[in-house]
Amino acid sequence: MPNRFYVTTPIYYVNDRPHIGHVYTTTIADVLARYHRLAGDDVFFLTGVDEHAAKVVDAAKERGLTPQQWADQNAASFRDTFAKLAITNDDFVRTSEDRHKKKVQEYVAALMKSGDIYAGQYEGWYDAGQEEYVTDSKAQESGFKSPINGKPLVRKTEKNYFFKLSAYREQLLTLLEKGEKINDQGFDVQPEARKNEIISRIREMNDVPISRTGSGGWGIPVPGDAEQTIYVWIDALFNYLTYVDTPERRPYWQSGAVHLIAKDILWFHAAIWPAMLLALAKCEGYDWVNLPKLVYAHSFWISEGQKMSKSLGNFIDLEKIDQYVATFGLDALRYFLATQGPLGTTDSDFAEAKFIETYNTDLANVVGNCASRIINMTSRYWGGKVPSSANASTDFNLEDFETFVDVALYAIFGSRTGWEPKGNVHKMVGLLAVSSLSDSKTPNLNCALHYAITLVSMIDEYIEITAPFKLAKDPAKLPEVGTILYNCAEAIRVASALLWPVMPGKMEELWRRLGCDYAQQMQSNGGRGNLDEWTKWGLLQPGTPIPAGDALFPRYQPPK
Repeated sequence: MPNRFYVTTPIYYVNDRPHIGHVYTTTIADVLARYHRLAGDDVFFLTGVDEHAAKVVDAAKERGLTPQQWADQNAASFRDTFAKLAITNDDFVRTSEDRHKKKVQEYVAALMKSGDIYAGQYEGWYDAGQEEYVTDSKAQESGFKSPINGKPLVRKTEKNYFFKLSAYREQLLTLLEKGEKINDQGFDVQPEARKNEIISRIREMNDVPISRTGSGGWGIPVPGDAEQTIYVWIDALFNYLTYVDTPERRPYWQSGAVHLIAKDILWFHAAIWPAMLLALAKCEGYDWVNLPKLVYAHSFWISEGQKMSKSLGNFIDLEKIDQYVATFGLDALRYFLATQGPLGTTDSDFAEAKFIETYNTDLANVVGNCASRIINMTSRYWGGKVPSSANASTDFNLEDFETFVDVALYAIFGSRTGWEPKGNVHKMVGLLAVSSLSDSKTPNLNCALHYAITLVSMIDEYIEITAPFKLAKDPAKLPEVGTILYNCAEAIRVASALLWPVMPGKMEELWRRLGCDYAQQMQSNGGRGNLDEWTKWGLLQPGTPIPAGDALFPRYQPPK
């Protein structure tokens, strides 16, 4: 039975079309999903749209549309964008679908029956832009303005249903501050600075409203009270559960979900959501409900050194994203997002010059150039076929090596003496860091991809040291040239497997040139690969044709 991996993005508001923020989070989730599929895991990847916001009603009215028409239009835009960007989500959330609404009402009814949701009256501050209720202290701290868009907060008084969030304060602090488990379940928030931020807020948290009035019928009614609709954020959070609440999909939830979000929605995901799950798990029939494994909150993109703004003309919208893909290719965009994006606590700059530098330095000069050198020399000196290797080998033990550098140097440069590494190369170069978003406290995605690129760089260095282009001038040394070229081709094959989750299109093209049928194997195995096997040394078969072709990543020269 393969391991299961469940990864989600937030579900995105449908009050506008997708932009770089939506594309970034979804791409990172896709890279993780692809890595786990490549490793042979059983993956469920969920994304989608949040439709029941008050802003949807307002935006639809401005355009002379019904909320459903406006939601349909923008939901289609998200679907089309993700399809165009080769996102491999397994389902797509629409909160206006009956399968979602029915389950949300069931969960809320169960919480009402248990007493964790009760009727009351709310009086306080409301951030209309975020559709978030704000405590008095937080409102005062922000100058009674939204910390996100700077607009004034609104004072509201209305009858609502409340969730007993304060009743779960100590349990959340046990999980996050003490790092202890509850009922054998752990829950983490990362990066560490975000966890510290949410711990401070949990200490002061009160019960929260979970319903609102005046929705005009757009939303999910509170069970037994048609005048109240379930607050959009409560409705939205439940999507992670509603779309896997079937006998076939529940095991994904129970494997421990990984929620990727942006930092502005941390409160809902890191406090309200786990508390509601703890409450629901106590209700009759919901003993299968457990906590997510991790909530990871990344930072924001800025553009050319400034906060993104449509008025400044620096907003990275669909048209600009399409331009980058048309010029550099989809894989180049994915690589830039994965390596240069705001995965940590610092915002990242989406600047054209930075994109070009990353593309030329890592992809054109390293990956593309190395592949071309290997293929061209094989064509020139070995008839365009995988050469024979020297077959001399020395066993080694991974435990003998402490760092990636030690192992990679030995794996590449050790081949000069005929040594061929045995064992699992992807463990040697540390690509398991890619999966650490679900397994440890730091995602290390940038670091993992750096390791794979460094491996390719070492192949280039190995070529310079061994100089097969000089040895080939002496016919007696052609067997040695063959061994060098075999080592190069094997090393870049391994690197291609490591890089596939972030650059699947180009790596599959390289696989075809190397005579590897990994893409077909995954397709016939339900999308799952065999990374442990495919990263073993010595799988390339001598005599396999390696056809020449265009550069994987041609160097980019900006127009004058």
